[in-house]
Amino acid sequence: MTGKAIIELRDVSKTYRMGDVEVRALDRVSLSVMPGEFVAIMGPSGSGKSTLLHVLGCLDRPDGGEYSICSRKVGSLSDNELASLRNLSFGFVFQQFHLLRRMNALENVHLPLIYSSSAPASHERAMEKLAGVALEDRALHRPGELSGGQQQRVAIARALINDPMIIFADEPTGNLDSKSEQDIMRILQQLNAEGKTIIMVTHEPEIASYASRIIKMRDGAIVSDEQNHIPGRESANDKIPCEVFTAKRSSLNRDELFGYFKQAIQTIVSNRVRSFLSMLGILVGVAAVIAMLAIGSGAKMSIEENLKSLGSNLLVVRGGSSRHRGVSIGSGAVTRFTFQDVDAIRELGEMVNRVSGTVSGSAQVVYRNENWNTYVEGVGIDFADMRAARPDVGRWFDDDDMKKRRRVAIIGRTVIAKLFGDVSPIGRTIKINRINYDIIGIAPEKGSMGPRDQDDVIYLPLTTAMYRLLGKNYLDAMYVEVADGHSTRYVQGLIEDIIRKRHRLYNTEDTFDIRDMSEIQQMLTTTMNTMSMLLGSIAAISLVVGGIGIMNIMLVSVTERTREIGLRLAIGARRIDIMAQFLIESVVMTLSGGCLGVAIGWLAAFTLSYFAGWTTNVTIFAIFLGTTFSGAVGLFFGMWPAKRASQLDPVEALRYE
Repeated sequence: MTGKAIIELRDVSKTYRMGDVEVRALDRVSLSVMPGEFVAIMGPSGSGKSTLLHVLGCLDRPDGGEYSICSRKVGSLSDNELASLRNLSFGFVFQQFHLLRRMNALENVHLPLIYSSSAPASHERAMEKLAGVALEDRALHRPGELSGGQQQRVAIARALINDPMIIFADEPTGNLDSKSEQDIMRILQQLNAEGKTIIMVTHEPEIASYASRIIKMRDGAIVSDEQNHIPGRESANDKIPCEVFTAKRSSLNRDELFGYFKQAIQTIVSNRVRSFLSMLGILVGVAAVIAMLAIGSGAKMSIEENLKSLGSNLLVVRGGSSRHRGVSIGSGAVTRFTFQDVDAIRELGEMVNRVSGTVSGSAQVVYRNENWNTYVEGVGIDFADMRAARPDVGRWFDDDDMKKRRRVAIIGRTVIAKLFGDVSPIGRTIKINRINYDIIGIAPEKGSMGPRDQDDVIYLPLTTAMYRLLGKNYLDAMYVEVADGHSTRYVQGLIEDIIRKRHRLYNTEDTFDIRDMSEIQQMLTTTMNTMSMLLGSIAAISLVVGGIGIMNIMLVSVTERTREIGLRLAIGARRIDIMAQFLIESVVMTLSGGCLGVAIGWLAAFTLSYFAGWTTNVTIFAIFLGTTFSGAVGLFFGMWPAKRASQLDPVEALRYE
């Protein structure tokens, strides 16, 4: 036999430990295989023939000795180089076929191309290989729809997809009937005639007779090595150069990631019920996050809308009884404000935008046979802009209304509902404490603020309310709008000084109170932000629980798919490929659950808004947060199962039952 050996083993040994017992599977085996040979390795069970095949196919590493492929020592190759060697230079045909049940024949043949950086990942090439084993008409059938012989031919086509130098066949006819057995052996003979080196393990002499060389083993050692001359066949040794490809792939390319994503979808779809139950925790968590944040955001919007009625940079000056050690000093200790106080505050110039005095009280309102007890407030002209009270319909008071103390009114929505129902009140006349008032406007809707309904109100011109209705010659309160860019606290101090000076309140406790409405706004806004964060945090807990569920399911999936992982490693997958595959599956599953959760959360928010009348608001931030967090949960909780899958030993994974 001439030429350079493609495979050389020198004193190779392999020992397995089973508990406290050591089993010597290979005992100082030496062997050379020339290019183009068809070698059959025979022996009884436990003789070491399968272990020898696994070592030759770089699925297992020997404990001792030296293994070389085309003079290159296998022991010096990294895991990635070994994976590339298995992918591009080796083809494997197994007794159990190892076809993925969720893929059709074409996709199974195409599988090794995902892990190949030099071969184009085309389905045309896979179809060509299927045609080579006469199965092009069964390309779209899944393994469960194929006979045993057809499945083995698919496995042979898969082994040939990257045009390997060597084909390793482990009991390729062990599960086949005699007719399928002959078909498979003819295919292997034809491949050998085309120049492929074939190393086959079998325990059947009639199968070994197809080989040109028969090696027999017993107790981990080679006991005979004989040439089997087959008439009409020539050696292909001189036709095949001894080359080996071990290109390095340091990173995942786009085609690989797309392939993993496609397979992740296939895995999820093929296990619909389990996948849905796995997603359920994430789905509920994201839906809760979306709904809770929508409720919180809606409540915040509602409060902000109500806060507009308080005005911005607004100070409220009210008279009040002074108290000393819990005892009221008396009615004489209440400061009574006048129009002169309003004018004095206006003299602060550019530091204040507007100033308005107000008076208030309760009154009985009657329209025809309807009556209602409501809140009446006499206000100035500037009050409309300061408190966002300018009418939606009709007009606000003008200077002429103030000077002539006209009996005109602007009424709130609650009063309209009680007195007029669905009839427009504009231009109609009502009686307030038995005095007629013409309605000239409808106040904007403001909702409730604490225990008070802000729409249960009637606005009157300040002078009309003081002198015609309430009989007051003083103001109950003053509203001061501080100009932008000026310190509210500083202006508040100036107003206090003005009032003390005008009312001679130097050595007594203050008998008036100044409230900064912006502080109330800030307090309410802070409270709502805190509530929104609390609601979102509570909902996020379910996301974490869902993530734990995903991790458990992925761990179960790793166990169920152990043999699949072994197959992927055998056809050239690197450990990073296996890890990426399971991580992508985990992320796709959680993102799918997250997207469904967003839809359900939005639907829940809409339902609450439509039927319960709650103000809800689904924001882009909430959607982004829900989907991003669901993806992060999949990445985090999928890391451990993916790592466990990537650390599996190829041989042990293929043997897993």
